[in-house]
Amino acid sequence: MEVRAQLNGIRLAPRKVRAVVDLIKKKDVVVALNHLDHLVLKPADALSKLIRSAIANAENTYSMVLENLYVKDFIVNEGVKLKRFLPRAQGRATEIQKKTSLITVVLDERVVGLKQDKAEQKAKAVKEEKERKERAQRAGDSKKPEVERELGKEAKGTTKRLFSRKSV
Repeated sequence: MEVRAQLNGIRLAPRKVRAVVDLIKKKDVVVALNHLDHLVLKPADALSKLIRSAIANAENTYSMVLENLYVKDFIVNEGVKLKRFLPRAQGRATEIQKKTSLITVVLDERVVGLKQDKAEQKAKAVKEEKERKERAQRAGDSKKPEVERELGKEAKGTTKRLFSRKSV
């Protein structure tokens, strides 16, 4: 079963996105994410987020296994062009087109029908919940307790005199 995720209106030219997409087509999802994490080109971050979104769709909606997924197809289309103008000589103006891209990723299974069973899903959910609670507890411990301070009680009268509009 195919799983799709789409990213609309990313502010990168389709030609530049296609150069990165061609590197990771037809690869396993884990391998593709590793490639994108080590890639310095600008579209890599957006594409890795898009693949992670598609993985989350596959795992949560269709109970697919991560190791069984691969990038079946990447579709990069041209989006809306933002038109801007640059002043030129003798009162003329030249149009500048800022291009956008519409990206769709299609993930599919290597072995059809391989799904997580209910026991694995429950165990995974319990483990994630436990980790989340531990992180919240650690974050709560690191906060400093608030100390109530009574600042300026004695100085109230003097500051009032200093900052009044009329001289005393």
